[in-house]
Amino acid sequence: MLSLQVLRERTDEVRRACAARGVEVPLDRIIALDGQRRALLQQVETMRADRNQASKRIGVARDAAERQRLIEEQRGVGGRLDALEQELAQTQAVLDPLLLEIPNLFHPSIPIGDYDAGVIVEEGHGERVESRPPGPRPLAGEPPAEAEPGRRPHWELGEQLGIIDFERGVKVAGAHFYLLRGAGAQLQRALIAWMLDVHREQGYEEVYPPVLVKSEMLVGTGQLPKFASTMFHAEGMDLWMIPTAEVPVTNMYRGEILEVSALPLLHSAYSPCFRNEQFSAGRDVRGIMRGYQFDKVEMVQFVEPERSWDALESLLADAVEVVRRLGFRYRVVQLASSDLSFASAMTYDIEVWAPGCGEWLEVSSVSNFLDFQARRAGLRYRAADGTARYLHTLNGSGLALPRTVATLLEQCQRADGSVEVPAMLRPYLGGLSVIEPPSKPRRGRAATPGA
Repeated sequence: MLSLQVLRERTDEVRRACAARGVEVPLDRIIALDGQRRALLQQVETMRADRNQASKRIGVARDAAERQRLIEEQRGVGGRLDALEQELAQTQAVLDPLLLEIPNLFHPSIPIGDYDAGVIVEEGHGERVESRPPGPRPLAGEPPAEAEPGRRPHWELGEQLGIIDFERGVKVAGAHFYLLRGAGAQLQRALIAWMLDVHREQGYEEVYPPVLVKSEMLVGTGQLPKFASTMFHAEGMDLWMIPTAEVPVTNMYRGEILEVSALPLLHSAYSPCFRNEQFSAGRDVRGIMRGYQFDKVEMVQFVEPERSWDALESLLADAVEVVRRLGFRYRVVQLASSDLSFASAMTYDIEVWAPGCGEWLEVSSVSNFLDFQARRAGLRYRAADGTARYLHTLNGSGLALPRTVATLLEQCQRADGSVEVPAMLRPYLGGLSVIEPPSKPRRGRAATPGA
């Protein structure tokens, strides 16, 4: 949430930022309500001060008649004050939800436009960084992606290997669900455990959070009220299924004042995630790349304001390290204004190359929210001078599992249809080095539906 001071003093900047994001907000109404609130507050505070002075005069009055006159006078003042306080509360009740509709301001370096206006700031393949160009390369004008000859998409590989079961996933839960089986389920579990171990090495404390949270937690990170339709809500309860572990982890310290000596705080977390997306036919919904449920490992940082931009680069490096260790071909894209999330001041997407389907797949978004989430969630720290100040929060995926699994299958496939398991994952898979097609039909595979 932006402070009222920012809205008052930088109104034109806020208006331009909203326009660049393609967001319409009731900014003029907010400014008017804020003026009304401040005028009422001034009257209320003046009347309260006058009442306190009158109470003192009543206390020292010696003449009974004079004391009674002062008391009667204050009864009338009390009625007017009650009315003003009620009007102030009503104005505040209208203003507060409107403030939640204003997105964050973004960094001046952010390109203006949609996804194609973003820029590539780094490219690499495995541990080899191919470029960190002196000037970012625009995404616009990039040659169209095409599948590499002889490479099969993960949805074909997965079914042939018997590790992805689309038919039974749909039977159990409906469209946009699937089952991972055998080595596929083990591979995903291995990736999660390995990534959490990498983040522990990087200095993150692991958290296993709830996947159901209260509404106020989603308000704190910026998903509510604006994005209620994109999430799943437990009927009759104030509980929502999380869209990312960012929500419960960021709110761990809600309403607290942390000691500066505890900063920075770094947490990693695995969780299933749930998003009520609206799907349409197209390339990006094939296979396991998008669905209502997916697994993800998340990183969250809480830092002092003066450290947040350096922390963003550090967080990005931590996420990229996971991609490099997996040996993936990747690129880092700085997102343009209209592609930023509601709360983000700057976001880098890490995209990996899936040669079987011929697409760049986003496996991580790394964002700096400045104090936007901290103001909504009451996240503060006690500075060296003793004052309580708002923290800056950052988060990044490290990584999202469906597209990571899809990319691994497509990049590590062999000519005979098997998939070579990256060396660092083999200890998590009991030494398994190659995922091969089943030598015989899986038990129950040939069962007749309804038999």
